[in-house]
Amino acid sequence: MALTYKKILAAVDGSKEAEWSFKKAIDIAKRNQAQLILAHVIDNRSFPTVEVYDTTISEQAESYVNTFMDKYKQEAEDAGVPFVTLAVDYGSPKVKIPREMAADFGVDLIICGATGLNMVERFFIGSVSEHITRYAPCDVLVVRTQFGE
Repeated sequence: MALTYKKILAAVDGSKEAEWSFKKAIDIAKRNQAQLILAHVIDNRSFPTVEVYDTTISEQAESYVNTFMDKYKQEAEDAGVPFVTLAVDYGSPKVKIPREMAADFGVDLIICGATGLNMVERFFIGSVSEHITRYAPCDVLVVRTQFGE
């Protein structure tokens, strides 16, 4: 049994929980000299409805995501993470992260926040972190913010 991780996928969405999980991912990647894959899934399932009113919504979403993903990558590199990769995809985060991205990158650890930006979906059909822990083919670390944050 290996006691180190070689490929770590950190799921980030711009939320406070994701920020905490990102910080932990940096620490773990540095300790293990591991590749850090920063992953974000643009949930485009509601785009067809919104694009009736605003045809640039997908372009705006992609621009926003690229901006904060570049910031995360730079921060990880500045902190001394040896290998940082960005992964952006479209679809359902709860499906893409544990079932597709984890396999595509061959990760041995997924790190995610306990909650993220999509509060409505979590209320009706469960959280992304719950689905990741249930369906991931590897270890999963779910990170919470400090109490009161």
